[in-house]
Amino acid sequence: MARAVSTHWHTLSPHQATTLLESSPQGLSNSEAEHRQQVYGWNELQEGATRRPLEILWDQFKNIMLLMLIAVALVSLLLDLQSGGFPKDAIAIFAIVLLNGGLGYLQESKAEKALAALKNMTSPRVRVLRQGREQEVDAKCLVPGDIVLLEAGVQVPADGRLLNAANLQIREAALTGEAEAVIKQPEVTLAEESALGDRVNLVFQGTEVLQGRGTVLITQTGMQTELGRIATMIQSVEAEPTPLQQRMAQLGNVLVSGSLVLVALVVAIGLLRTGDLSLFDELLEVSLSMAVAVVPEGLPAVITVTLALGTQRMVRRHALIRKLPAVETLGSVTTICSDKTGTLTQNKMVVQRVQTLDTQYTITGTGYAPEGQILADGQPVAIESAPALEALLMASAFCNDATLSPTGNVWTILGDPTEGALLALAGKGGFHTNRLKQNCDRIAEIPFTSERKRMSVVIRPCEDGSCPVDEAVMFTKGSPELVLERCQLVQMPAGTEPLTPAKRDQILAHNDEMASRGLRVLGFAMKPLNHAVPTNDLEAEEQELIWLGLVGMLDAPRPEVRAAVKACRRAGIRPVMITGDHQLTAQAIATDLGIAQPGDTILTGRDLTHLSTAELEATVPHVSVYARVAPEHKLRIVQALQKQGEFVAMTGDGVNDAPALKQADIGIAMGITGTDVSKEASDMVLLDDNFTTIVAATEEGRVVYDNIRRFIKYILGSNIGEVLTIAAAPLIGLGGVPLSPLQILWMNLVTDGVPALALAMEPGEPNVMRRPPNNPRESIFARGLGAYMVRVGILLAILAIALMAWAYQHTHAAGYPGDPATWKTLVFTTLCLAQMGHALAARSDTRLTVQLNPASNPFIWAAVLLTTGLQILLIYVPPLRDFFGLYPLSALELAVCFGFSALLFVWLEGEKLFIQFAMKRQRS
Repeated sequence: MARAVSTHWHTLSPHQATTLLESSPQGLSNSEAEHRQQVYGWNELQEGATRRPLEILWDQFKNIMLLMLIAVALVSLLLDLQSGGFPKDAIAIFAIVLLNGGLGYLQESKAEKALAALKNMTSPRVRVLRQGREQEVDAKCLVPGDIVLLEAGVQVPADGRLLNAANLQIREAALTGEAEAVIKQPEVTLAEESALGDRVNLVFQGTEVLQGRGTVLITQTGMQTELGRIATMIQSVEAEPTPLQQRMAQLGNVLVSGSLVLVALVVAIGLLRTGDLSLFDELLEVSLSMAVAVVPEGLPAVITVTLALGTQRMVRRHALIRKLPAVETLGSVTTICSDKTGTLTQNKMVVQRVQTLDTQYTITGTGYAPEGQILADGQPVAIESAPALEALLMASAFCNDATLSPTGNVWTILGDPTEGALLALAGKGGFHTNRLKQNCDRIAEIPFTSERKRMSVVIRPCEDGSCPVDEAVMFTKGSPELVLERCQLVQMPAGTEPLTPAKRDQILAHNDEMASRGLRVLGFAMKPLNHAVPTNDLEAEEQELIWLGLVGMLDAPRPEVRAAVKACRRAGIRPVMITGDHQLTAQAIATDLGIAQPGDTILTGRDLTHLSTAELEATVPHVSVYARVAPEHKLRIVQALQKQGEFVAMTGDGVNDAPALKQADIGIAMGITGTDVSKEASDMVLLDDNFTTIVAATEEGRVVYDNIRRFIKYILGSNIGEVLTIAAAPLIGLGGVPLSPLQILWMNLVTDGVPALALAMEPGEPNVMRRPPNNPRESIFARGLGAYMVRVGILLAILAIALMAWAYQHTHAAGYPGDPATWKTLVFTTLCLAQMGHALAARSDTRLTVQLNPASNPFIWAAVLLTTGLQILLIYVPPLRDFFGLYPLSALELAVCFGFSALLFVWLEGEKLFIQFAMKRQRS
């Protein structure tokens, strides 16, 4: 028994395939089917190993910053229990640890559902021949060698070689990316290198039978099918951490290692000063406070909320984010690999050109709406003065099985998109199908088949005389070459003329020229019937026809995409088209949209098959269009681009796109035409299937990343100031720790967190899409961010230490009526209030706060007022004051706090004035 794994079944005849699998037209015996079941296994997709929910939750607590907080909480708990106090610091820290761990779990706990969606594409029951009898079995019981019966409306249950077919048309868009149904031809054998979309003698699991019927020899089942290969590729793609996740990991390592070094220095200097362990308890408290201060406890929550706000803004621009980190990742995209059909194009066939022997006509209008003009040399045409055009428009309407109807303001097509485009063309010439059907009768027809490649109908006028034809007429459409073979005359303005060899060559030249532009071309002819129509042998009448002309149609580009492509190039993003469609069509669309230039290299799936990985990696920087690609080709292209340092966004709608969507840094699925498989494998879904939406989402991603950098420098600049202030207290000889862990948590969560959220609402800079993409591999401290945080932290610490020294002397002066520990409240309040000025200044690196429009971000003003009010409540509301270990301040002391805190704002605004002055001098 032959193994059905690697055989090229499309190269074999039905008899050869049946013999190789030791089957027969009567099917397998039940015993043989059971035996093969043991060999091949079930016809179903198998799931790989995935992380369990508990593993995902446990991984959250391996974060180095959370580990340090857990250690601090445990030491604080032991100290509180030893002293008999209530462990409020430890409880607060444990609560923050659980909150951050929970947020991380929610982001990562979405199970991978792409394989489940793939499984839904398999048919549950199937009609099969076994022992010469037709029976219905579960699709999972199919084995290679089974004979399966297909009919319209069913899903193909496994891969197979067609034995016979009658007008069998299968929609394979989910697998190959091609929009049109494939007409199957069981009698042909193909070359080994034939692309998946060209294997017209095979059927594939998960595709849908639209029309006709057929008998299939099952050749591959389960994970050996094309669908199974895609499932294998999906499972083989390992999820890489996003740039934001990598930067946060780097940030944690730097903060923790820096704080440990600082703690060691403080403890060592403190012990050297005393020469004994008398200050060890105080130094331990300082160390605990420093450890809490260095960790930005509110940062994960602020980032999560910022990303969530970004997703809401993107939804308003028709982009649905499935995975939160993708919001920021979009800002780093350097290459957008886009499918063609429906994304760059309208997914609607539109007639663009009509060519009679003597005249070329241009068609205006978009979509299926029968609204537009027919132009010759830029001028509207009088249809009645162009007999060839008039007859061709009638043929487009009569030789047609589709239905065109308005739904509100949108025209929709029921039937084949090509025939819908012809109905729209006829409507633009005044031949509306509904009126024609009322006035004319179709008395005979020969439907289109893959063998004939043409369709003919016979039309007879009704008795009321309102039909545009006076006698019975045959209209024919189809392959231009085949229709032309049956023509003897050609319609000219003055009447019919003999179709000479020179005129035939002229028509074929027109056909080649239109095809080279990526147009799908149909030929049209007619024949008046002056005798009774022999409906039993109508094909015999398809001779001595009158040639009318050619119709060229195209899935027209979306008009807004050209501007979006230009915006991409201005923003340093390279658009690339990767499609399953034909090379000429892809080339025409890409050139029209500006994705490629005339003469650019275009690679096909066959080319990619012969390129090694190294050759492909060297080639991808220079190629912007790929045509006739298979699933593994898309995956290879994305991987090659990533090897070249590109940060790739990949769009797709079919099952074949899922592995590449998962491999890409940003996988983008289509919301309207996309399969469930592609959506589950993606990071983002386009609700309108429009390339322009990707550009809009990229802009939002850049704004989000800018805001993340903005509030990170705000939060960490403040944290560095806190750490340095705490470290200085024992070194300058002050008694006690200036800030308790609970007070630090208040600062990090509230006085840092609330303004940080407001900074996340800052609108984008005017040049956000006129600069290169964010480097996904740059450090979180890049482009001056690290220097800014250190500078602000040192400045804040100098102010706090100066205040701390003054306050300590002030509250310990002889005869001072207040509590000596009031100096701690002064330091705490000053640090909190100073951060309000820092938040206002952090809105822009170069523009003064007074130069910014207050209405552009009212949230920052509300956050500053709210947080200042809450800080004052902590000081003067007794229960809150007691819980946080504070003391009431006099009006003078509160004024001193406001004065010292304002100095940070003044300094930062002064830096901006200096920058503006330097930039002005440089320009002059």
